[in-house]
Amino acid sequence: MFRDLELGAIRVHILHHASRAEVYGSWMLGELERHGYRLSYGTLYPALHRMEKEGILTREDRVEGGRVRKYYSATERGLEELETARHMLRELHREVVEGHGPDPD
Repeated sequence: MFRDLELGAIRVHILHHASRAEVYGSWMLGELERHGYRLSYGTLYPALHRMEKEGILTREDRVEGGRVRKYYSATERGLEELETARHMLRELHREVVEGHGPDPD
């Protein structure tokens, strides 16, 4: 369960940053590490490719210093999914962290 939660949080982080500016893999990996996530390129790049295939990220390849760097940005659909995730996170925080909400019978 916690691995699924972690992977979902990573996707939300990626979408959040890709909604603000273009991101590339090594920068995103460093940003995720700053938040305590420990993952490899072998985990990050498949996630980026999957998000691109799902239509929530778009990719632009650029040659920089003789190497191709892949930049990712959130699509319109990605922005909609990010807003949905934000709503879910607010509700989850309100109930689980703050203790608001109905008690079970």
